[in-house]
Amino acid sequence: MTAPIETTGAEAGAQPEAVLAGADKGQIEGRSLGQIAWSRFKKDRVAVAGGVIVVLLIVVAALSRPIQAMLGLDPDAFHQNLIDANTSLPNGGWGGMSWSHPLGVDPQFGRDVASRILEGSWVSLVVAFGATVLSNVIGTILGVVAGYYGGRVDSVISRLMDTFLAFPLLLFAIAISATLQGGAFGLNGLPLHLSVLIFVIGFFNWPYLGRIVRGQTLALREREFVDASRGMGARGPYILFRELLPNLVGPIIVYSTLLIPTNILFEASLSFLGVGIQPPQASWGGMLRDAVTYYEVDPAYMIVPGLAIFVTVLAFNLLGDGLRDALDPRSR
Repeated sequence: MTAPIETTGAEAGAQPEAVLAGADKGQIEGRSLGQIAWSRFKKDRVAVAGGVIVVLLIVVAALSRPIQAMLGLDPDAFHQNLIDANTSLPNGGWGGMSWSHPLGVDPQFGRDVASRILEGSWVSLVVAFGATVLSNVIGTILGVVAGYYGGRVDSVISRLMDTFLAFPLLLFAIAISATLQGGAFGLNGLPLHLSVLIFVIGFFNWPYLGRIVRGQTLALREREFVDASRGMGARGPYILFRELLPNLVGPIIVYSTLLIPTNILFEASLSFLGVGIQPPQASWGGMLRDAVTYYEVDPAYMIVPGLAIFVTVLAFNLLGDGLRDALDPRSR
């Protein structure tokens, strides 16, 4: 038999090296999933730049009316003295750009382009965010119900998704928007146009998120924490809203940041075709529609709203890609 190894008092009270290494630096604390995702996101400089631009766009859109009032801008004010009576084009080069009108004025009417860009920013973001929220609510609820219950419920909801995806969305949106232009549901003018666009874009885009949520739910419903909840007597609604939905927040946020720029383009397309936001209300798509007549002789009037749409869509896409990598590093 081997003799027992004797340990001195100092050796008996010795601590592991990992504990000793961190002892003089304070208590070691764990990090939540949100903190881990934020640390990953901060390392992606492109995504951070996109996020900064998105925040600035939202702030500018929310404060567009106060900014216009503070600077004395009016998006609907005519400046006929800035228009050449013979050509209907702005006086001077690059669309009449000057210190008073840094982005120039529009042809024929002489309205300040900068103020109209500001005015159109909140219109685009209101429609995009409203339609995204509507799509998320419908898609999340139906997707998680289909994925959790399965069977006939899943079959019915999945066929409903296929039906909506088969719609020629652009043509359907044009038909609905054109039909409701005069007035409906006690609304008219700008509130009606905004409501119709939010409903049409949001209501027919929910199946995309619904399929993502359904697929995630199919995987989550077999996890141990769901079995534990069932074993403790939890019913379906509790499991859906207290167990499954919190684990779906990441995919929903990522998809939302990618859906918002799509909705911005959709609203601009409908306004460009004349069935979205109606004049005299400024909108980026409407400005592009008006610029079609003058783009050869006044390219600045098309470039400015085009750049506004491009920068906004690009910023949201960069932010969405960064969030996807931060929340799900396996997607790299």
